[in-house]
Amino acid sequence: MTTVRPAGFIWPKERIGVCRTLRRPTRIEEVAARRLAGKFDGNVTVTRDAGELFLHVDETTYGLDEGAASELRERLETVLTGTQEYVYTSGEHREDGSYVVARRGAQSSGNRKVFESFRAVERLYERLPETFTAADLSRTGLTDGRRHLVLRHFVEHPGFDCELTGRQPLTVRKL
Repeated sequence: MTTVRPAGFIWPKERIGVCRTLRRPTRIEEVAARRLAGKFDGNVTVTRDAGELFLHVDETTYGLDEGAASELRERLETVLTGTQEYVYTSGEHREDGSYVVARRGAQSSGNRKVFESFRAVERLYERLPETFTAADLSRTGLTDGRRHLVLRHFVEHPGFDCELTGRQPLTVRKL
């Protein structure tokens, strides 16, 4: 069994006589476990023992003390929820898992498109041809200015490997 010990982590064998307590995991712990499990092919479980959180990946165990777990929770909350602003657009990860592409600084609902998840945006991008325009997005059900909004978001978001190649009409090429 391999044990990895990053700074700030402590392990059960270093504490003698600690009683195991059981509780329902928090929403952050559930989401973190699910997202981490998606990254590994092996067996992943999360347990809690007397104020510490343990992530078991195959035969490797990672442990977090309370301070490190609180810091991780804060960092996960900012990653899993929150808004990232770009030049023309912004992307918001909501607590319910949905993802909102919006015109930066705009307040009306006509300037945003709500997707069921960020994965839905990724699937939309994957279905598009190597070079596409806003007209290609209209075939996916997007209408009016939302097509241009989502097209610009693809160009600005670092998760999509593409570039703007034309302005009349707006044309994007995947790299």
